[in-house]
Amino acid sequence: LPVITSNTIVRCRSCRTYINPFVTFLDQRRWKCNLCYRVNDGRKLFRTRCDLHSRRPICLRSKLPGDARTRVGFLTFDSTVHFYNLQEGLSQPQMLVVSDIDACEGAVDFAADYVQPEQGDPQRPRSGLTGGLQAHVAHRGSRYRHLGPATDFYKKLALDCSGQQIGVDLFLLSSQYADLASLACISKYSAGSLFYYPSFHYIHNPAQLEKFQRDLDRYLTRKIGFEAVMRIRCTKGLSIHTFHGNFFVRSTDLLSLANVNPDSAFAVQMSIEDSLADSSLACFQAALLYTSSKGKRRIRVHTLCLPVVSQLSDVYAGADVQAITCLLANMAIDRSISSTLSDARDALVNAVVDFVSAYKSSVSNLQQSGVVVPAAMRLFPLYILALLKQKALRTGTSTRLDERICAMCEFKTQPLPQLMRMVHPDLYRLDNITDQGALHLNDTVVPQPHLLHLSAERLSRDGAFLMDCGNVFYLWISKCCNEMFVRDVLGCPNYASVPPNMNHIPELQNPLSERVRAFLDWLQDNRAFSSSIHIVKDDASAKATLFQHLVEDRSDVASSYQEFLQHIQQQMSK
Repeated sequence: LPVITSNTIVRCRSCRTYINPFVTFLDQRRWKCNLCYRVNDGRKLFRTRCDLHSRRPICLRSKLPGDARTRVGFLTFDSTVHFYNLQEGLSQPQMLVVSDIDACEGAVDFAADYVQPEQGDPQRPRSGLTGGLQAHVAHRGSRYRHLGPATDFYKKLALDCSGQQIGVDLFLLSSQYADLASLACISKYSAGSLFYYPSFHYIHNPAQLEKFQRDLDRYLTRKIGFEAVMRIRCTKGLSIHTFHGNFFVRSTDLLSLANVNPDSAFAVQMSIEDSLADSSLACFQAALLYTSSKGKRRIRVHTLCLPVVSQLSDVYAGADVQAITCLLANMAIDRSISSTLSDARDALVNAVVDFVSAYKSSVSNLQQSGVVVPAAMRLFPLYILALLKQKALRTGTSTRLDERICAMCEFKTQPLPQLMRMVHPDLYRLDNITDQGALHLNDTVVPQPHLLHLSAERLSRDGAFLMDCGNVFYLWISKCCNEMFVRDVLGCPNYASVPPNMNHIPELQNPLSERVRAFLDWLQDNRAFSSSIHIVKDDASAKATLFQHLVEDRSDVASSYQEFLQHIQQQMSK
């Protein structure tokens, strides 16, 4: 993005809003703020043209962000805490073992790019995670069972971390229960990230190992900002109600973010406090103050303006169904923690009932029976049904507690496009993929197959279809799929020879393989979590697996979309 450098940062003198494209220029000397409407002196105003069409694709480098200032330290633990001396000139790393956690304070600075792990001692099964985290904070400072946490220790520790500008990112590789509901607080309140790998084993589970390697590679090389704060302002008459995401709320509208990265997202609920009848626009501005990885202090500003309308039909016509769905998901997750999972699910169903009832009674002139919704919201009932089948909110299907908590954390922190792929996956046909309409990124040609309507009716007996579910890809191979696709992409001589548990696409030197792999790589590129791939053959059980997020649910609400709509109608008639 273009960086604007100036000795003067122009802001409203009253509400401190940054100047943006939606302010009003009264003359060559004065401008009116679009949030509080104060008239400001504009004599020191600077103007810089930013051509949005001149932006170039950002290419991630295969190295750590920053420059020579970047420093890396390693701290490991079992029942004790281990520090490492990795200075140049040493034949191998030197390890300092500290058994007394309170003795960890001191100046211990390391810079390195490699450490040889110590083999675990089976006689020392106790984990020193708590001590390890405390030791790191001390070092920096010297310079169902239940869906909620069982202790406030990790929240308090996170606040200590946040005060020292430390963001804690957790990588949990475990096949046992780890009380993620408690542990996740250390990342939640320090603006960190959570990576969870259930059933991880570096030998017996190669798919998880590969996923961990890809996630770690992106984690270490993605862009990052430090010591950040974000403030959100809105038009007079509106107020901020609730924030969703990983952060510490320093004041009513100010979020403290030790680290920021492109894989995090925030949701905000607003309230209308006063009438907006005299306003034509409602404006929102998010300002992020942070230090870049190269030590530059910067401000990133986003401003959004929406029209204020007098007709309810205009509100329905302009509704963002995906944003509404994800915000309701965040609210439901909060409710499942503060109340019960059943209450959260009921609230989601009631949101559909209330919406359909309000539209039918106040806007729609149609006398037809059934569920009537505006065009912009036609997928809203389907999205809510899909939410009810997610690990975070489903019932009737056995779900491990840690996996449920991890799914909840994903909904609270992931960018909206990633969440929507989990709720309502993208479907593509790949056996006829071509370079027509392809993207040309650097030296790579990325095909762009058409996005299909997500329906079993779109599947055919002679094709290969990719379903992108956000955190997993399913490549469905039909029985009569073109043998050239099976041979050139999967490396198998025919359909019958495709193994039943195939979970990778081999690197084959032919045009079709290169197109498919280029498209998959492109889909993977901008995701915080890498997506595993499963090759699904055309049989009854495999097809059920492919669409289980839409058709498999043993709850008391519905087992199909039609039954869900019937349930909504019944609730409306009560």
